[in-house]
Amino acid sequence: MAEDWIGDEKELGGNASSVAGASLVDKEGKKKYLVLRDTEGHCLCTRFVGGVRGGQTVDWFAQFPAPPEGTTKVDFQVGAMPPASIDISEGE
Repeated sequence: MAEDWIGDEKELGGNASSVAGASLVDKEGKKKYLVLRDTEGHCLCTRFVGGVRGGQTVDWFAQFPAPPEGTTKVDFQVGAMPPASIDISEGE
């Protein structure tokens, strides 16, 4: 489905066609991290005005709270797409 990346978030306006419903899941720590918001409730993430067409490649970002120190792996989940495992390492 072309819209598998779209979250089902309806509570906060102004987030249509964004990855506002994305999350990071720390299975070991049993926590779920949601995309951060600005003071007006809009996600700190890319908004795709006009959507994304099938086969199209686009760059995007979403800002999340930092997991606790020592967390080494999280699963990235967006919409109905399968989760993707992400290894976390300390930056220099």
